[in-house]
Amino acid sequence: MEQRVVQLDQDNFSCSICLELLKDPVTIPCGHSYCISCIKGYWDGENQRSICSCPQCRTEFIPRPVLEKSVMLADLVKGLKRKGCKPAPADHCYAGPEDVACDVCTGRKMKAVKSCLSCPASYCRDHLKPHYDAPPLKKHKLTNPSKSLEENICSRHDEVMKIFCRTDQQCICYLCTMDEHKDHETVSAAAERTEKQKELQERRQQIQQRIQDQEKDVKQLQQEVEAINGSADKAVENNEKIFTDLIRQIQKRSSDVKQQIRSQQETEVSRVKELQKKLEQEITELKRKDAELEKLSITEDHNQFLQNYPSLSALSESTHSSSINIRPLRYFEDVTAAVSELREKLEDILRDTETNISVRVSKREALQSGTELKTRDRFLKYSRQLTFDPNTAHRKLLLSEGNRKVMLMEQQQSYPDHPDRFTDQYQVLSRESLTGRCYWEVEWRGVVCVAVSAKISNYIKRSNRNFFGFNDKSWSLRCDINSNLLYHKGIQTPAPGSSRIGVYLDHRAGILCFYSVSETMTLLHRVQTSFTQPLYAGIQLRSYSINGSQNRSFAKFVKLK
Repeated sequence: MEQRVVQLDQDNFSCSICLELLKDPVTIPCGHSYCISCIKGYWDGENQRSICSCPQCRTEFIPRPVLEKSVMLADLVKGLKRKGCKPAPADHCYAGPEDVACDVCTGRKMKAVKSCLSCPASYCRDHLKPHYDAPPLKKHKLTNPSKSLEENICSRHDEVMKIFCRTDQQCICYLCTMDEHKDHETVSAAAERTEKQKELQERRQQIQQRIQDQEKDVKQLQQEVEAINGSADKAVENNEKIFTDLIRQIQKRSSDVKQQIRSQQETEVSRVKELQKKLEQEITELKRKDAELEKLSITEDHNQFLQNYPSLSALSESTHSSSINIRPLRYFEDVTAAVSELREKLEDILRDTETNISVRVSKREALQSGTELKTRDRFLKYSRQLTFDPNTAHRKLLLSEGNRKVMLMEQQQSYPDHPDRFTDQYQVLSRESLTGRCYWEVEWRGVVCVAVSAKISNYIKRSNRNFFGFNDKSWSLRCDINSNLLYHKGIQTPAPGSSRIGVYLDHRAGILCFYSVSETMTLLHRVQTSFTQPLYAGIQLRSYSINGSQNRSFAKFVKLK
């Protein structure tokens, strides 16, 4: 293991010109390091070009860089020498199945340390030396060992492909420019690489800018998550405090009412028991007098009877009977009635409060719903496959394509009588009710009203408010070739025209949006309200003429994938 580490260090700190450990190492501006004498000798041999370049990456430098010894590299090389670096074992230098082999070696091939894009071939340390010594070879482009050098050879002419055909967007050799790529726009591969390198840098800058922007968005979203969680936690905490205090007050009021009832109960019971006691005493006295009268009634002495009867027969008037008021057995029912009335009032208050809270929460949800859906793909997550309800269709409306298409006809259709059928307007509703989040699209021709409506009562059907959009239960986007008009309660709002309308409904959040659908989603109208009834998709058709001839309006629910 230690020998492997030493060999790795030796490879990392070897000069690619002399292939030995660095002596007086210097690092040139591109980052590669060489022996100071080796790089000076290499650059002295390039003087005829008046340009200095890196032997490895071919980066050119103008003017010639000033070379200064790298103290850190020198210390590291000294450390390696103290470890006793030795030449690598022979087996370590031979190419294995995963290595790039030297193309010059015969017999057992050595590992390639560089590949030349100009030759093209790969070379071991020994066979690479001419590329550093021979002036013509010094101009060749050296890279890290590569197994795909054959891809740089033209399959037709066995020549190195150094030219790029911009017409066909491919690399070619110089012979290709004389036949199949004749008269094509061609440049050197190096020139095209330079241009593409600039584009690459611009693209990287764009990507990096997008990364920065999206990281900023992610950070903002995280802050929003924290704000939402903090606000929700605080709302829950305050809600619990408020309802706990409310419950405490109700419990206290319940205790007070209970105490009042018990106190009044005790007073009433004491009053009744006192009267009861007096009456019982009077009953005892009456029983005693009745017994004396009974005894007198059986005496045989007439004189004694006549003498005692006046005193015994005299009855004093009861003093308690007049004060006894036997009430019906409903002593505290009025209290129960009062408490029940209070309960009903509280229920009304809680119901109204719940609606108010739901509306406020829905408004928050509406804001989120309106910002999260920006592309058609996101809308399609909520797509609904809708069909028309034949029981609602006016008799001049023909349904087809599985009840997904409706067309205005001159002849009446043989629909049976039904209470939901429109009889005055050429209208029809969907069979499916719309709840939660829903999205659908409508293709149309002629004069068409794309509507969202609750079930319309017969009373409204018989009035002049039976058009979609002319009552408080429906919203209608009237479409023709010129423009769109949104109707609600008879009030119209203009918008640009579109041949395909997308409708998005969030029933709970109270959001209704009409979009123009093409390659992008263009918002035509947005409605924010509170929906209290189930809603249905609706269509109204109107006749129209072009150049004096009548044409049939139609509309169709688009089958969304």
